[in-house]
Amino acid sequence: MTGEENMDDPAKEVSIDEFKRLEMRVGTVVEVSRVPRTNKLYKVVVDLGVHGRKKTATSLVDYYKAEELLHKRVIFLANLKPTTFAGQKSEGMLLAASEGEKLALLVIERDVPDGSRVS
Repeated sequence: MTGEENMDDPAKEVSIDEFKRLEMRVGTVVEVSRVPRTNKLYKVVVDLGVHGRKKTATSLVDYYKAEELLHKRVIFLANLKPTTFAGQKSEGMLLAASEGEKLALLVIERDVPDGSRVS
């Protein structure tokens, strides 16, 4: 699927109320470490300002070095149902754009406080 296919399918459309249920917030990556016994996973901690810190397990090893992620200002989906990957609790998701083998995290271009809501 290329993304354009999704846009042409009315069954995939969401209402503004459904969109508003997604709690996407600005955050700063404050910790990054490899997940033991995995090839592709990092454990990442994101500071969401007054909303606290959240952990996630993310498969970015092939795309970013740990030091590239540290201190990066990102968009974080903060109300995703928690799950566990390779023994690591994941409380949300770093948002990224991807096409084939290319991937880029969604980052902030201006200075807004951690925890700011994306709308």
